[in-house]
Amino acid sequence: MTRIPTTPLLLGLAGLIPFIWGAITSIRPDLASLSSIILPPRLNGPVLMQVYGLTILSFMAGVIWGFAARTDGRKATLFYALSVLPPIWGFLTASGPTEPALYALIAGFVVLLPIDWSAARNGAAPSWWMNLRLLLTAVVVICLIVGALAA
Repeated sequence: MTRIPTTPLLLGLAGLIPFIWGAITSIRPDLASLSSIILPPRLNGPVLMQVYGLTILSFMAGVIWGFAARTDGRKATLFYALSVLPPIWGFLTASGPTEPALYALIAGFVVLLPIDWSAARNGAAPSWWMNLRLLLTAVVVICLIVGALAA
């Protein structure tokens, strides 16, 4: 197992904060007022995870585009093509009502894993990439499930 470098690990963990806060305020909506200084009132609980999840799903598409840039030929073409799918998926499935949107985001994040695994296997992703992705995806999916059940 390859050790995740400190910077991507810390930034990846920091990126979980909105998902975790969304899950917490899904269970305890009374805590939402604690974030009212930095977030609009409606951006708590499941809605926070929906909006942030769409953002991160699109961000992950950019990561796949970066993997494509590290390859060439058919591999590059495949990764470029795959990189446009997450934002299209999110736009078509996760921009509507919150509960089904959270389930669509769960599917989107899970489907990214084999793409990431392929990039790692083909040398387009760093050796530690899948360790980070599995950790982050597990937390994201758990938070999204909490939000979907509360929505």
